[in-house]
Amino acid sequence: MDFENELISGSLIKRYKRFFVDIKINNKIVTCHCPNTGSMMGLLDKNNKVWVSKSNNLNRKLQYTLQIIEKNKCKIGVNTLLTNKIFFEALENDKINSFKGKKKIKREFKFNSNTRFDFFIEEQKTKSLIEVKNVTLSRKKGIAEFPDAVTARGFKHIEELLKASNQGYKIYLVFIIQRNDCDKIEIAKDIDPDYNNLLIKAVKKKLNVLCYDCKFSTKGIKLNQEIELKLR
Repeated sequence: MDFENELISGSLIKRYKRFFVDIKINNKIVTCHCPNTGSMMGLLDKNNKVWVSKSNNLNRKLQYTLQIIEKNKCKIGVNTLLTNKIFFEALENDKINSFKGKKKIKREFKFNSNTRFDFFIEEQKTKSLIEVKNVTLSRKKGIAEFPDAVTARGFKHIEELLKASNQGYKIYLVFIIQRNDCDKIEIAKDIDPDYNNLLIKAVKKKLNVLCYDCKFSTKGIKLNQEIELKLR
């Protein structure tokens, strides 16, 4: 997944009202769009190095968008709007072992009146539904964690995937770890114990969980390698 333009580096001043961040670029403070409504726990220290993109659309109110924050020499992708694009590119290029070969892919698949899933995949006689989650949190060395706040939406998605399984779909939950310093992922059960408990039950009911980290450049972000999920 390539950025519209090569990224520009700066330093973080502050985030506020969820959607705004002030970034210092070449001794000038610029207000940028923050495309992440989550808590971004552990990432918002003042003076953290960041990378932003500049839009070609001159009519945009905020010309710059926050894309990457660096902490402890690790780059973390914070734009949740890119997560599905990263995964879709990997699907199209046969980088996902579970979905190799010829397949029909639909994005934003309407499952029922209340739920859309990120992807629908049809392969011969198999129909699969996939929900993708972005992961940025890491509080222990080498271990990514999800979620970084209580996620009622994530809980609902698992419930709806289980309903889909009862209707004959294969069901998948995909965690995209937008960082490159972790070789495992855990559910942050101290943050959301209900989500943790439901996921454990869902895995026993044939929910497939795939987890991947990413590799970064100033030109783009790509899926890297599959990593282990530890349920506890």
